[in-house]
Amino acid sequence: MDFELTEEQQLIKDTVRDFAEREIKPVAGELDENAEFSYPLTKRMGELGLFGMTLPEKYGGQELDTLSYIIAVEEIARIDGSQAATLAAHNSLGISPLFEYGNEEQKMKYLPQLCTGEALWSFGLTEPSAGSDSRGSKTTAVLKNDEWIINGSKIFITNGSADITKGCTVQAVSGEKGGKKIFTTILAETGTPGFTQKTMHGKMMWRASNTSELYFDDCRVPQENLLGKIGEGSHIMLQTLDGGRLSIAAMGLGNAQGAYEMALAYAKERKQFGKPISKFQINAFKLADMALKIELARNLLYKACWLKDNGKPYGKEAAMSKLYCSEIAKEVSDEAVQIHGGYGLMKDYDVERFYRDQRLLQIGEGTSEIQRIVISRLIGC
Repeated sequence: MDFELTEEQQLIKDTVRDFAEREIKPVAGELDENAEFSYPLTKRMGELGLFGMTLPEKYGGQELDTLSYIIAVEEIARIDGSQAATLAAHNSLGISPLFEYGNEEQKMKYLPQLCTGEALWSFGLTEPSAGSDSRGSKTTAVLKNDEWIINGSKIFITNGSADITKGCTVQAVSGEKGGKKIFTTILAETGTPGFTQKTMHGKMMWRASNTSELYFDDCRVPQENLLGKIGEGSHIMLQTLDGGRLSIAAMGLGNAQGAYEMALAYAKERKQFGKPISKFQINAFKLADMALKIELARNLLYKACWLKDNGKPYGKEAAMSKLYCSEIAKEVSDEAVQIHGGYGLMKDYDVERFYRDQRLLQIGEGTSEIQRIVISRLIGC
């Protein structure tokens, strides 16, 4: 086993870390406070080649491996969950299904512009009454006169209503067979009559990312906007989530790493009873446990990436990584706030933002409970 990063992977890690430290960190707190989506930072991530990293060059990608992409998400999340959310959702949920299931015409039409940072694409699965139960979707699509007529709504859609959002991959019920719903995925472009995108406000976390409600009222899109085949919708969406779990895991890992580093630095400089609080065993042991959990999380996530990159089944490890990295982000950020004491509760300290941002990770792209269901099935329960 070789645990060393390749020269290229290390270069990506160093480059993205430098970008995050120099360009994201100085403005992350203000963007969070104002709940402001950053178009300049999104464009810069595109200029650095962080969108479509694993895609072939013909579509505007970098032709890199999965681990390189995951390292990039981890490094952004180490500084700011909101920018990491924009990056992860656009790559794993926006770009991925278009590349994996789109025909050549669709790929050439959408992917090049989605790799530049000047355009975003979203993933329309979750509905007001269909969260963990993705097959509870009520949004419908009827094929009539060479057009799909879509009716329904989606909620909690990342990158769904930014000014540069170009469209959404929508799961809809397109019929019924044997008493069971037939699910189909359709590409709905921004500006299509009957398609309304509304930004959601008042979020506790990821306040500088774009989260949206989508409404379809007799929204008509061309028949050729079908993604994949009729009836493959659920398969396409769930397979996309498998890869998406890796990026959410990377966000958890990056969050934990950032919170740990803040806690360690603070514990070394904060003095009580005549010595740094890092010298008290209770805090030293907390920091040791943080370092241990982060090391375990990174090894698990990187192994899942290795499995995917080598064409091996990785669904179980992806679910495990998403679950564990989310859970250790919760544990590490909580202890990091505790080490900061009262200061950890103030917005002047970044650890307060990290504590809020981690909470979404146990819910988004499959709750921790759903991950346990997935894992239990894959181990034969």
